[in-house]
Amino acid sequence: MLDLSMPLATLVLEHSALAPVLQRHRLDFCCRGHVTLEVACTEKGLDTPTVAAELLRAAEARGARAMGIDPRTLPTPVLLDHIVRTHHGYLREVLPFLQTTAAKVARVHGEHNPRLRDLNVAVQTLCEILPPHLEAEEDTLFPALRADTPDPDVLRAEFAAMHADHLAVGDLLHRVRLETQDFTLPEWACNSYRALFGELEDFETDILTHVHLENHVIMPRFIAPGA
Repeated sequence: MLDLSMPLATLVLEHSALAPVLQRHRLDFCCRGHVTLEVACTEKGLDTPTVAAELLRAAEARGARAMGIDPRTLPTPVLLDHIVRTHHGYLREVLPFLQTTAAKVARVHGEHNPRLRDLNVAVQTLCEILPPHLEAEEDTLFPALRADTPDPDVLRAEFAAMHADHLAVGDLLHRVRLETQDFTLPEWACNSYRALFGELEDFETDILTHVHLENHVIMPRFIAPGA
């Protein structure tokens, strides 16, 4: 049974099948996941009962969690290893493709669809800011979290930097959604155009899952809400 009065982040922790529905409606369950469905829908001008019905259907259709188990039950070192191996590894693999393909598609088709030029700017910015973010987590934050006695001052500073980066990435993902018009392809799209949009949609899904784990599973273990 879904409790739709929960914050969006908690809903996704309890029912991972809800994430794609929220993603499709551009309802942020990561960096702005502290609000309820009603508040989020009102801010976006969406009909809350309609979205709620979609969430209920998704929960009924698939109750399994994205990682196969509840990530809240995993020890911190295991969860950190999962993030580095699965999410950081994926980003390092896909970013060069996104960077070159977005530039190519904007160059070839930007005159026909000017949105592709703005999309390219957003993608290039993501490709610039994400690698240093991953390095900062792996070199400073994650080792601090693995320490026998974590330094609270270091954690506060690193979590604040992490959260600021997440907000910036979230804003850029929103721009990608806008400029792709929810990854809608025109009939005349070439293979590169199609490959770019398909990978960007997968990229968004991975980033949202990744950020959700860090914001709503790892950080609360070390930093009290509002601290």
